[in-house]
Parts: sequence; C-alpha cells; structure tokens
Amino acid sequence: MDFEPVEKKRPVIIENIIPPEKKRVLSGMRPTGRLHIGHWVGALINWVKMQKEYDVYHMVADWHAMTSQYENTRNIRENSREMVIDWISCGLDPEQCTIFVQSQIKEHAELALLLGMFTPVPWLERTPSYKEAVIEGKNQSLETLGFLGYPVLQAADIVLYKASFVPVGEDQVPHLEMCRELVRRVNFLYGSLFIEPQPILSQTPRLPGMDGRKMSKSYDNCIYLSDPPAAVQKKVSMMITDPARVKRTDVGHPEVCSVCAYQTVFNPDEAEAMHEGCRTATLGCVDCKRRLAEKINELLEPMRKKRAELEQKPRIIDSILKDGNKKARAFAEKTMAEVRAALNLP
Repeated sequence: MDFEPVEKKRPVIIENIIPPEKKRVLSGMRPTGRLHIGHWVGALINWVKMQKEYDVYHMVADWHAMTSQYENTRNIRENSREMVIDWISCGLDPEQCTIFVQSQIKEHAELALLLGMFTPVPWLERTPSYKEAVIEGKNQSLETLGFLGYPVLQAADIVLYKASFVPVGEDQVPHLEMCRELVRRVNFLYGSLFIEPQPILSQTPRLPGMDGRKMSKSYDNCIYLSDPPAAVQKKVSMMITDPARVKRTDVGHPEVCSVCAYQTVFNPDEAEAMHEGCRTATLGCVDCKRRLAEKINELLEPMRKKRAELEQKPRIIDSILKDGNKKARAFAEKTMAEVRAALNLP
C-alpha cells in the first residue's frame, strides 16, 4: 500500500512526497451506513498515514448521500455520527486532521451554484456514474438534477479548501478529471483562482464480499469494522472458496478463492504458505478460514475498544465536529470572499 508520485493528469500515489509545506488533502465519505473492512483497506488505512504529512480535511458528505437517498433521509444524521466514530476508531486524530460535516458549511452550496454556471451539461452526461444509472436505464429514480450535478458539488467541495490532492476510487477518477477541467475553465476566464487537484489511488485491490460478489452494504456481504469477534468468525466461515475443491484432499486454486485473496491483504506474512497449502491440499479450507478470522479480529480489536470508549462519551464526537466545522467554515468563508471578488459579485 505504498504511494509514489506520477505525472500530471494521471492518478497520484503519494507516500514519499514530503513537501516543504504541507499540501492539503480533501477526502470524504457518504454516510450511508456502517463502514466495513473494504473501507479500511481501500481508504482509511491511507487516510491515517496522510494525516501525519499533509493538511488533511475529512468531510462527512451528507449532501452527497442525498443524491441517491433523497426519498429517505431519516438515518443520515445517525449514520454521520457512526461514520465519524469509525474514522476515529481506525486512527484518525482530530489533533492532526480536520473532520467536518458538509451541510454545516453552506459555502459548499454557494460555490456549487456558481461552478454550475461554468459547467456544460454534456460534461455531466458523460460521467460513467450518470450514464450507467440513467442512460442505460438501471435506476430511473436517479434522473434528478442533484444526481446529474453530483460532480459539480464534488468540485466545489475540493476547490473550496484549495486541496492539492484528493483520494478517490477508480470509479471517481472521471469526476475528478471533470473538476480539473472546470478549474482550468474558471482560471482561464478569471485568473489563478483555484488549485487544479491531483487524484490519489490506493494500490490495494478491491476486496470481494463474503459471497464473492462486490462488497456492498446493500448485499449484506460485508465484515463491518464494528462487528464483534463471533460475527467475524461466522462470516469468514461462510466465505466462498474454490468451487472445484469439494473434498479436503482436492487440490485448490488460490487465485479464484476469496479467502486466499483476503489472506494476502490481512495475513501477508503467512499468505504464500497458505496458498501453497491450498495448491497441494495440505491445508484445508476450514483451517484457512479459522486463521483468517483470527487475523481480522486482531486488526479490529483495537478499533472495537476505541469505539466502546467513544460510545460512552458521545460529547467527544460533538466537540470534534464543532471544532472541525468551525475551522472548515473559516477556510470556506475566506475562499468564497476571493471567489466573489474575482467574479465581481457583492
């Protein structure tokens, strides 16, 4: 999970860049439910690393959650708090990073409105998420202005804090590229108003779910960061393995086994030996799963303890968000003053 710089316009991987001044990183997640180990591997483990070398802003993207959940928002506030608890339990330190709630900083909406004036509709219609959800007819309920304009609000989130880097998944790279195009367009017309952000991608592959499909809360095939040990053991025991290995004496093929993929990520020191045991039928799937469950529980145990502490003191989360919102708001207000002046607005 190391990072290294690459050329402009390509995803940046940043572990060894140590700038003379801390560059700013903006990241966020939608509060759509409990976080799972896919979030840890794909994002959070790197967020924890970044906070030591970068000026990191972590956003609870509650407005973005509404782009696909506008019909039911009753859980957004609770999900937001639970997500922040997960973040801090994983190692995010409010003393080293800024954690804030998007909807509490109204400048996000103002800047999104202004950026929308510069955004051609075809730019939005060509984003993969829009084409997949609407043009292909997979989800007609998402034919809304909010969903179509998601990349514009995302661009406002980023440039509002003058972020140099943005951690994104592969599916979000086109959205960030649209942000970069939008920045170039505004800067061409009004001078160097915004920073052109660079994407950051993790080198960690996506984990499959317990059933072999994409890990998703909607499929209920996840191991959650808050799962107790017994739940982890049960879920791992139900994981899909090599379908060709019917008996204990059958040789296996670790490259098609979800358990073996997890061993590579969560048990790297023993993974190759376990893969060889699978290939030679000297290691059974039950033993392999048992060891995997042990390693995942070892990872999650410190997070569980931290979560228990935070749940006993809910005012800590209130204080963290209050301080983070205050800092983010001050930065956003300054940026918007510059934007209004550049655009000749009162």
